[in-house]
Amino acid sequence: MKIQRLTMSQALVKAMMAQKIKLDDGSIQPFFAGMWAIFGHGNVAGLGEALQEVKHEFPTFRGQNEQSMAHTAIAYAKGKRRKQVMACTTSIGPGSLNLVTAAGVAHANRLPILLLPSDVFATRMPDPVLQQLEDFGDGTVSVNDCFKTVSRYFDRITRPEQIVPAFQRAMTVLTDPAECGPVTLSLCQDVQTMAWDFPESFFEERIHYIRRIHPDPFELATIKEILLQAKKPLAIIGGGVAYSGAEKLLEAFCNKHGIPAGETNAGKSAIPDQSPLNMGGIGVSGTAVANALANETDVILAIGTRLQDFTTGSWAVFNNPNLKIISINVQPFDATKHLSYPMIADAKVGIELLCQAIGEYKADPTWTNKATSLKAKWYETADRYMALPDSNATKLPSDAQVIGAVMRSTPDNTIVVCAAGGLPGELQKLWRAKESGGYHMEYGFSCMGYEVAGGIGAKMAEPDRNVVVMVGDGSYMMLNSEIISSIMLGVKITIVLLDNRGYGCINRLQQVCGGKPFNNMLIDTHHKILPDIDFAQHAQSMGAISLKVASISQLQDALKQSEKNDRTTVIVIDTEAESITEECGYWWDVAVPEVSKQKTVNEAYEGYLNYKKIQRHWN
Repeated sequence: MKIQRLTMSQALVKAMMAQKIKLDDGSIQPFFAGMWAIFGHGNVAGLGEALQEVKHEFPTFRGQNEQSMAHTAIAYAKGKRRKQVMACTTSIGPGSLNLVTAAGVAHANRLPILLLPSDVFATRMPDPVLQQLEDFGDGTVSVNDCFKTVSRYFDRITRPEQIVPAFQRAMTVLTDPAECGPVTLSLCQDVQTMAWDFPESFFEERIHYIRRIHPDPFELATIKEILLQAKKPLAIIGGGVAYSGAEKLLEAFCNKHGIPAGETNAGKSAIPDQSPLNMGGIGVSGTAVANALANETDVILAIGTRLQDFTTGSWAVFNNPNLKIISINVQPFDATKHLSYPMIADAKVGIELLCQAIGEYKADPTWTNKATSLKAKWYETADRYMALPDSNATKLPSDAQVIGAVMRSTPDNTIVVCAAGGLPGELQKLWRAKESGGYHMEYGFSCMGYEVAGGIGAKMAEPDRNVVVMVGDGSYMMLNSEIISSIMLGVKITIVLLDNRGYGCINRLQQVCGGKPFNNMLIDTHHKILPDIDFAQHAQSMGAISLKVASISQLQDALKQSEKNDRTTVIVIDTEAESITEECGYWWDVAVPEVSKQKTVNEAYEGYLNYKKIQRHWN
């Protein structure tokens, strides 16, 4: 057996560089697109040295914050439809822990990322080393144990040879359509520098592929019979549709069989909005048409979705007592939720076989016609909310009006990126993606601060597309430093920053639950001086082109100009925090206090009980 004597870090990097993936078109590309790194005493002399040796063959990108650089890597994997990933390395202690939130994002969204946080000394000779936390009752514990709950696979490398089986297991998880998610290899800092005689087979080129799971014949036959009996079927498009490359096939399936479709946040834009039977977002932040159909449907065809509460209106939006759910999913855990009839299968394979099985079946024509008619009416309603304000208007613009401006002023290939606050609700209702993949929303974890970093990852994944990040002042304040990375790397994005001076979304929710405005808007916080942040100047200080606009018309002009700019552009606009798009959306189960001194809370509780009566109990 031929061997190479390398440090564990050198061996890991060399093995990563040998991993390739075969795409559907037969082409082969590297599986790892590079490493994001912030060095400290835990990794600068180990993994840092190994990365420096191959810097011309394997790129290392320096992040500004451990969490945000991981968000960029996660967004990149999403943009690449899980066919290519990035890795992240940090030092120990706080550097490692800053990755945990991002690991939660990847886990909730079923997105692959390789996390390489450094750990304490395996030898324990210098204990307690700088930034080490000690457990008084367990000497094996380090802060990196926090990753166990947010990783699909976790391993701690305490000897150099352990990286061989650990990395092989990591690759299995990263490329598995059902198990896909974050992998954490916790690298003891001294072990990173230790050498071992590695077999050369560890560094041989390995070509991976994403397997397409075919369904069990019994499950296919079962859901076939259920669908053939359906009068009012409704498809729900999840993120799995895009990851399997089933977008065009599903669109053709819906059109052939007359089945309207609602979109989850992860599945939105898999099918372009203008497709006749795409009804838009469904559930809590859904369109009026999708939710009207959801109230009546007798069979749900859920494809590649975990049926999160925002999708189901906390299980109150489906009011047909005879409702049946069919779930096509690669992961049995998701496919069998809520008494669903499962078909464990790749979305593309499953849709293709189901289409063959049901032959010339069509939904009741009155159902299909109702869907298209309601969609036309919804467009009229949405257009009214997104319309250009009157030139004499004195009220600040709403989120909907800003969304309308972005839609009118950007090219058809635009990808809008968002994650948290009030914007996701308005975007799921209103954004009309003209091309597949034009909506990039992190709403599995709804992580504030994802937006700017996520926009960079989306642009790196699809550099020929226009990327617009829409972010509120609250999320922007949490994580904005990767603007510097976008400038450094020449990754140009446009950021539209809506400043409503607080957490407007939660302020509205607080009042819906009967509470008084408190601690959400800046004016309602404990303060001596109210801040007046110059976001345009702040972005400019990081190297971006930036400006503040005073109206929707000026915003539209700035958006058109941003396409000509040579680097990241930040456009700031003041917005009001109260308005949302009415005549749509649905109830969200946010528990209201059962007893309160406030009359408004007691009234809200009575309303809450009314919704609880129609909530389906089948979890």
